[in-house]
Order: sequence, then C-alpha cells, then structure tokens
Amino acid sequence: MKAVVRMRHYALFAIAAAIVLNLLLRTFVRLGGLFTTLLIASAIAIGLLLVFKWREGRAPEKGERWRLTFLYGGGLGLLYAGLLLMMTLQDTPSPMGVLLFTLHYLCYPLLTWLAFSPRRSR
Repeated sequence: MKAVVRMRHYALFAIAAAIVLNLLLRTFVRLGGLFTTLLIASAIAIGLLLVFKWREGRAPEKGERWRLTFLYGGGLGLLYAGLLLMMTLQDTPSPMGVLLFTLHYLCYPLLTWLAFSPRRSR
C-alpha cells in the first residue's frame, strides 16, 4: 500500500508540473508547438526519474513503472479530455486538430514510460 500512495504523489507532482510548465512556457515565454510539448514532457520525465531515485534510493521496479504511467497518463488524459470538450463546445475541431491534440497528450506518458525503462533508469 505504501508504494501505491507514493506513486500517486509522484503522478500528482508530475501533473502539477505539466500544468505549471505549460503555463509558463506557453504564456509568458510564448513558445508553442510540438517542440515545447516534447521539451516539457522530457523535463518532467527526467525530473520524475531523478526525484524517484533520490527519494527511494533505487531504480523503479516494473510495477511502479506501470502504476506511474497509468496514474500520470490517466490524470492528464482527464484534463486533456476536459480541454477537448471545452474546445468542441466553442467550435468543432477538425480531425487533424484532434490528431495533433492527441499527439501532444501522448508525449507525456510515453516519455515517462521511456524514462522509467530499466535501461535508462539505472
């Protein structure tokens, strides 16, 4: 049970970091596009791995990798679904817009999954 609570905390930290970094870079620095998404997602994934290794003193196990990816991806997925709903209520996005939106979302859990892979986490 203790590991599940910790993974929730890591996932919440990552979601909060995604919100703050997106706000800072997209609003104040005025960066945009897929490059900014990749930059933010990479920074969060590497930061999560470093904090995990620092706090736990070991590399993440396979189950922890799965839990973190699902919790983080699920939490962000809910936020992205809400944002897509708000966009749809305003004006129906094109299929290409939805595809790009989905691509931006998938960067976050995918890069976290890759950062927590056994080869990279050692």
